[in-house]
Amino acid sequence: MFGFFKEKILAGKQKKLKRKYPGVNILFHKEMPIPSVDEIMRLAPIVAEINSLEEGIKSLSDAELKAKTDVFKEHITKESQVHEPRIQELQDRFNAAATPKEKEKIKEIIKNTRNRIFDDILPQAFAVVREVARRKLNMRHFDVQLAGGLVLHQGNIAEMTTGEGKTLVATLPVYLNALAGKGVHVVTVNDYLARRDCEWMGPVYEFLGLSIGVIQHDMNPEQKQKEYNCDITYGTNNEFGFDYLRDNMVSRKEDMVHRGYYYAIVDEVDCILVDESRTPLIISGPAEESTDKYYKIDRIMPKLQKGERDDSDKDNIVETGDFIIDEKSRTTYLTEQGEIKAARLLGIKSMHDIDSMEYKHHVNQALRAHNNFTRDVDYIVKDNQVVIVDEFTGRIMPGRRWSDGLHQAIEAKEKAKIERENQTLATITFQNYFRMYEKLGGMTGTAFTESQEFHQIYNLEVVVVPTDRILKRRQYPDVIYRTAKEKFKAIVNEITELHEKGRPVLVGTISIEKSELLSQMLKQKGIPHNVLNARPENAGREAEIIAQAGGYGAVTIATNMAGRGTDILLGGNPVFLADSYLRQEEIDPREADQDQKEKAREEANKKTIADHDKIVELGGLHMLGTERHESRRIDNQLRGRCGRQGDPGSSRFYLSLEDDLMRIFGSDRISGIMERLGMPEGQDIQHPLVSRSIETAQRRVEGHNFDIRKQLLEYDNVMNRQREVIYLERRRILEQDNLKNHILEMAEDVVYEAVELYANPDLPESDWDLRELAGWVENKFPVSSEVKQWQELKPEQIAEQTFGQVSRAYQTKEEALGKEGMRHLEKIIMLQMIDSKWKDHLHAMDNLREGIGLRAYGQRDPLVEYSHEGHAMFTDMIARVKEETLEFMFKIQPVSEEEEVRNIFRPSAQEFLHPEISSLGPGAQRLSRPPANDIALPDMGSEGGVPPGAGEGGPAETYRRSDKKVGRNDPCPCGSGKKYKKCCAKQ
Repeated sequence: MFGFFKEKILAGKQKKLKRKYPGVNILFHKEMPIPSVDEIMRLAPIVAEINSLEEGIKSLSDAELKAKTDVFKEHITKESQVHEPRIQELQDRFNAAATPKEKEKIKEIIKNTRNRIFDDILPQAFAVVREVARRKLNMRHFDVQLAGGLVLHQGNIAEMTTGEGKTLVATLPVYLNALAGKGVHVVTVNDYLARRDCEWMGPVYEFLGLSIGVIQHDMNPEQKQKEYNCDITYGTNNEFGFDYLRDNMVSRKEDMVHRGYYYAIVDEVDCILVDESRTPLIISGPAEESTDKYYKIDRIMPKLQKGERDDSDKDNIVETGDFIIDEKSRTTYLTEQGEIKAARLLGIKSMHDIDSMEYKHHVNQALRAHNNFTRDVDYIVKDNQVVIVDEFTGRIMPGRRWSDGLHQAIEAKEKAKIERENQTLATITFQNYFRMYEKLGGMTGTAFTESQEFHQIYNLEVVVVPTDRILKRRQYPDVIYRTAKEKFKAIVNEITELHEKGRPVLVGTISIEKSELLSQMLKQKGIPHNVLNARPENAGREAEIIAQAGGYGAVTIATNMAGRGTDILLGGNPVFLADSYLRQEEIDPREADQDQKEKAREEANKKTIADHDKIVELGGLHMLGTERHESRRIDNQLRGRCGRQGDPGSSRFYLSLEDDLMRIFGSDRISGIMERLGMPEGQDIQHPLVSRSIETAQRRVEGHNFDIRKQLLEYDNVMNRQREVIYLERRRILEQDNLKNHILEMAEDVVYEAVELYANPDLPESDWDLRELAGWVENKFPVSSEVKQWQELKPEQIAEQTFGQVSRAYQTKEEALGKEGMRHLEKIIMLQMIDSKWKDHLHAMDNLREGIGLRAYGQRDPLVEYSHEGHAMFTDMIARVKEETLEFMFKIQPVSEEEEVRNIFRPSAQEFLHPEISSLGPGAQRLSRPPANDIALPDMGSEGGVPPGAGEGGPAETYRRSDKKVGRNDPCPCGSGKKYKKCCAKQ
């Protein structure tokens, strides 16, 4: 009934669109949600205006077209001057905002204000890009592509079906926003696509006078700086994120590569912002721990017996055996009986003793490695190394490692060389990285099912853009069998039948193991086919294999979405086919002369055109899924590989009750039906009940995964506020040449806090401990203090006098080391102390998070507790940075062996991790000292924390206080009524 009314509504809107804008060629289809239809209707007048400019733009010469860029830039400069005061005011409000929600609201206003700068020239700019693409690429943007470009420019997600030309769509908003001169990033899922898209679309940008660069994994910082300084930069999400982290670990400003976070378009946005966001980016260094324990623990695994958990009686849960496997949450854990047995096998008294409590964690990780992670599914072993396989794309991820000892446990299981466990040096989630951009857009073929997450996490709206031609894809109902054996037999029969007709088949599998099993079965039938999975021998052939998957009689087996980003053309891809013809004649396509290339292209075009027509008559490409993925979106991606650009196509999924998704989440009801019907072996079920049950199971898993990502973000938001403070302070240090006043400001804070501790003015003098204060001063600074001098003084005067001595001692130290050497040491030591303490703080926060979940048993919110304790630990870390920096600066002595000094600050080796996010467990770390009541850190990252004169070249005068010190929480002396730290302290 609802479908009937929806069709009526769509038909009415289609008529209205045709009546008002007859020149706009946009056709709504029945799968489009109504809000997306309304958004396309709102964009239609702009599309109509772009179309009206086309003939005029066509008449321009190449030189006149190129000159348009300078005209647009001049307009943007003028408009920016008009809107910049408002944007700056909003930016100040954004920096002062207390909550992420408030920040997102202000950020949305900033985005809309910036977009108004482009409003007047937008139709002309889009029309210019369309014309240049026609001239340079022989590709003209369709009206639906113009609408997709508008969605991206506004800072939203355009869902466009596979084959609709998303790469070309991006040229429209990329060019327009690059005119501002602040740099536009185009984010792709792998290096190949980044390089391909850069080279493919590059002629458009270069013709219009814009520079274009591409970031690749193996580039050095100098090369990356050059690429980032281009108007448009292509690269992968991992490289952009890791470069941000590396920029905040450098010891010289000149080594930073990023220049800002203005506007980014994320290709395959669902893959990057949803799938990969479950795992944060981590740069780590090796920890000094032995790897022997992993082998030792692995040896006891065969001696532990699998058990079962009976929770039918909630008041009396029974667990048998030594360990329990929980497939739904993908964990395995020791039972109480198992803990006792494992401790005995390992030769330790108990797993709960302080000196051996880490063993329980590592035994649980080893159990996960053996029971939840499978070779050729979750990872492969290559050159005696364990390499992760991306569960969403089926690609291998060399250089990435699971964290928390899991990777080492798998290495021990596979008898591979165990690398040392890593310690986090820097980390950020994809959510918080991409939220740094002032404006963010995304494009993909499948995003609508995750629209709620995009809105909640990134404040991005999903707009479904209609296809240019009517979609002719036929979606067959799912077929379900009792066993996997019956299922694969039926799959091979269908492939054989279609192959004999000449119809191309794309087979999607979940794992390497299943793809190779199916390949063996096809070989026995004598059916030629290509296999694309994470095996090393397939590296570099991904695009070629997928591009030819639409050839006559082609059979292609691919794990998940391997080859994503490459179009499957019916009849085959003539470019790749021409290269293959040249190779058959033993000619390298890169070295072939023009005549050879032309001849190969003619043959390839002739064959692909003829085959295209044959395949269309047969029904087009058939997509065959060997099982359902836990996410509906991945299934839709597979379906989207067929039915491209109005071509016919079809899809069908085969399932069995032994598939992981069915076995864990949804098979009981269906299994009962099969048994009642008394179905014989080989008989299948095709019923809407099956599809509904599977979809329900998928929704459950999607909800669970969303909760994981949301929890990850909530905890990382706590870290993000601290990260911003630390990284802002690092950048200030890097940008300043003279940190003397900065050091003295720290010394003053430390002295006043110490005096308040030992001689609290709120306590009677009999409770003061001036002798301890004198000892503290002599220990921290090379100055002598006599208690007699302080007998008649007030605490404020003691602090003033002590700080005066410290200031003079610092001046003496500077004279001994020389001004230039002192300036260098100040910068190096401050950076070293911040990095060292930040690394320790990250480790402590990891430990805190592991055990914080237990607070829920005390009716306390673990997230609130994590925030409070994390805040106190951060305050404590800042205090230690100050104290140890000062102690180092005052006690350092010059040495002649320069190499010895350099070795102290030489960076350690780094690794880039792909950690496994698991549920919170025990092991919270307690604070080493009581937390301060309030955090007051003007010199460690709060606004205006750098004292006057810092950063100016040349020597600085000794800093002395002439008036009474105002406490940061005291009323501001200017009379504003605000606290001092919120008022004049920020100026």
